[in-house]
Amino acid sequence: MTLSEQTRANLRNLVEGSCSDPRVDLPGATVVVVGKDGNDLFAHSAGKRGLATNEDMTLDNVFWIASCTKMLTGVACMQLVEQGVLKLDDGKQLEDLCPELKKLQVLLPDGRVQEKKNAITLRMLLTHTAGFGYSFFNERLRDWAFPVGLDEFSGRFEDMKMPLLFQPGEGWEYGTNIDWAGIALERVTGLTLNEYLQKHVLQPLGLNNMSMIPTPEMRAKLAYMHAREKDGTLRPRDHLLRSPLVVNPNDSAAVKAVFNSGGAGMFAKPQEYCKVLAALLNDGTCPRTGVKLLRKETVDEMFRNQIPNFPNASRQVIPDAKPDLTNRIPELYPAAGNPPQGWGLTFMLANSDATGRSKTTGHWAGLPNLWWWCDRENGVAGMVCTQILPFADAKVLGLWVGVEAEVYKGLRESK
Repeated sequence: MTLSEQTRANLRNLVEGSCSDPRVDLPGATVVVVGKDGNDLFAHSAGKRGLATNEDMTLDNVFWIASCTKMLTGVACMQLVEQGVLKLDDGKQLEDLCPELKKLQVLLPDGRVQEKKNAITLRMLLTHTAGFGYSFFNERLRDWAFPVGLDEFSGRFEDMKMPLLFQPGEGWEYGTNIDWAGIALERVTGLTLNEYLQKHVLQPLGLNNMSMIPTPEMRAKLAYMHAREKDGTLRPRDHLLRSPLVVNPNDSAAVKAVFNSGGAGMFAKPQEYCKVLAALLNDGTCPRTGVKLLRKETVDEMFRNQIPNFPNASRQVIPDAKPDLTNRIPELYPAAGNPPQGWGLTFMLANSDATGRSKTTGHWAGLPNLWWWCDRENGVAGMVCTQILPFADAKVLGLWVGVEAEVYKGLRESK
């Protein structure tokens, strides 16, 4: 599989054009596309590392990938499911590992609470059907936390302790579910989530620039965070996930105190993240090293629709409950005709082939406007990376859609 020089030139022009005016377009961006053989079909960075620096953005820059972390946590959990260490549908096992879940209450629309009736399972956590939400996507949860407030990016485990928004298994809501899956993994293995990922997922693939506690070398290459104002201009802003960036990496006690967020805690070079996507393209086996992360049947299960009872899962309006973090989103990934929406184990499943992707494609995003997709049917995956808040930035969405469409056009022409 290859892309022609013309297609690569078109992709470079898209990325460069997206950064043409850093004050109103994108300060900098990195786009990587990988084939089933694990080699990059395209990899390019444009613009600057940030508005507050004259350094160019390069492929060596490191991004906070936020919710793109969820797929990695899912791979780790499914390794343990394969081994029989964790069970997908055993609520007693999960709640014995995480006894905090046993006494959770359900927050009702009128502000009252009721007792939880159903046990939470690992499958519920990995499919966002356990009942957890995010305060920046849900006004009811945001208001419950006042006057103190809730900060899912504080680096503190205590901020994961929140009420459910519905009885476990009886709805779908995007939230901190996969953070709890990571907590269960830590308790059953005795390792931090980052330690487990390094040992069993990242190092076996030869990846050295992905971590929940970035090394000094990774910190030196960190892309800057930005905020888009209402008038469309951009400004630099403080990093949202500061704790792992300011902790002394040589102080083991301090490092252990930083919560390893299975839902949003990873920092990565985009090319390295795409090596994990390449393993999924190859049914769980790394095409470069031959290392088997997962069995084919496990990857098949990850890409199977787990929520057939909730075909309109993310058609609910996502409000800008915290406008500095997210724009209002009428519907996630709308598609003509409103076909059923699906969710695999940690990521959304395509319900549209508008860009050329297959309808079996897995895909998801990260809060500071990063987007990835993994199309096993067509043997291609990719990632668009920026560091801009709030979420669902129109300029980044345009780049992502343009990149995908150009990739599939190029693949059709190369056949």
